[in-house]
Amino acid sequence: MGGNVKFADKLFFTMLILLTLIFTVFGVWMLYSNFSRLLDRELERGNGESRMFQFLFEMGYRSGMEYGEEYAVNRTMESIAGSVERNGSRCFVIREDGRFYYGQDFVQSRGFDREVASLADSLGADNTYGYCVRRMGEDYYMLTEALVDIEGEALYLGMCRELTAIYEDRKQLLDQYRIALVSLLSAGGIGIYLLSRYITRPIISLNKLAGRIAAGSYELRSHNKSRDEVGSLARNFNRMADRLVDQMEEKVKEARQKEDFTAAFAHELKTPLTSIIGYADMLNSIDLSEQERREAYFYIYSQGKRLESLSHKLLELVSMEKNPGEFRQISTKRLEENIRSTMRPIWRKRGIRGKVEMDRGIILGDEELLLSLFYNLLDNAVKAMDKEGEGFILLKGTVMGDGYEVKVVDNGRGIPREEIGRITEAFYMVDKSRSRREGGAGIGMALCERIVQIHGAQLRIDSDLGEGTVVKILLPPAGRGGTIKENKRKKKGKLPETE
Repeated sequence: MGGNVKFADKLFFTMLILLTLIFTVFGVWMLYSNFSRLLDRELERGNGESRMFQFLFEMGYRSGMEYGEEYAVNRTMESIAGSVERNGSRCFVIREDGRFYYGQDFVQSRGFDREVASLADSLGADNTYGYCVRRMGEDYYMLTEALVDIEGEALYLGMCRELTAIYEDRKQLLDQYRIALVSLLSAGGIGIYLLSRYITRPIISLNKLAGRIAAGSYELRSHNKSRDEVGSLARNFNRMADRLVDQMEEKVKEARQKEDFTAAFAHELKTPLTSIIGYADMLNSIDLSEQERREAYFYIYSQGKRLESLSHKLLELVSMEKNPGEFRQISTKRLEENIRSTMRPIWRKRGIRGKVEMDRGIILGDEELLLSLFYNLLDNAVKAMDKEGEGFILLKGTVMGDGYEVKVVDNGRGIPREEIGRITEAFYMVDKSRSRREGGAGIGMALCERIVQIHGAQLRIDSDLGEGTVVKILLPPAGRGGTIKENKRKKKGKLPETE
């Protein structure tokens, strides 16, 4: 079989060779076993006839030996030949010196002289009987010979029994078996061929499917539902294909995000740089009034601060990729006081009712990163307010069975549901003009997602346009057995203006 032979052909030839060996070995064993039994039976029958001949000869010989040895032999053979020499058997009697008393013509006509002499030489006092099977031309014979001592006279009594019939039966059975073997192998070969194609059909189908997927048809899957190894292979193939498609889609998404990041970054740089260059050129080439110069200086300063803020955000994002920080046990009480003191003046200035309430406990993490996370979420909530005096913001920390949940709730303008999945992309802004007016660059939520990932936490965002947004962060337990300890919660009361 060459290297290009298909698996189905290999399976076909292997099974056909195996079937041939099994049929051949079993058939030959069966035929020769049956022949051996027939031959043993014929040999036993020949030995029985030889012993009968010996018995009858000794009885007849003793009754006529008074008239001489030759007379006794001839008279005895005349009386017993009819009952002994039948069914093709012939007898012979030889003297000790090798001369024939009876049957010489038959022995010489068949060419048994050498075999008869060889049997006689093998007999002696310890071994008085022997036999052999010889083939003469197309015929088979059984020769038996016995050494008898009758009244001091040593004689060799022999018989020749033809066995050609059973050998012809064996030959006929072998010919019939060859025909049967060819028929069986022909029918079996057709069955094996069809079976090999049936067995390998799922593999061939899977191979074609793999080729089509490799060519770009990523949505195709195997529909093999069998419970055998091929079915298991098909299911694993589907899982592999799903995984590869997911990874490809993830790579495509990452590439698109990088392209969007580059384009957005270039755009974010272009806008403030255009303003800076334009106002600088005005200051350099045009005589402006004091008020106009101050406005130009202000625009240059504000756009420079915007570039500075953008660079700080990018540096912060890159630094988190390289150095995620050092985790320590942090008291939620300290986080609560820090957030409340920082956000109180901002909420008061914007006329927002704000509240910070965190269950007492311990969080394992980097304090600066967590504060940055909460500040960014609260800052986004502040920017989402349209009307002063009607907005409220709540940061709520709750001890959960599987960690510590921090929830930021606002009643701002909300986020369209179709855009919730993209707000954590760098430079992505739902309302770009509003975000730029309020100093945003679209990096805050990207920072938040990265901080959440570093802490092994979960981020979930729920929002309805015009109704507000809820951001939930589930931080993992602070150590084995959970080191988060819950104190008695404060009584619920009316939401204060600023807390």
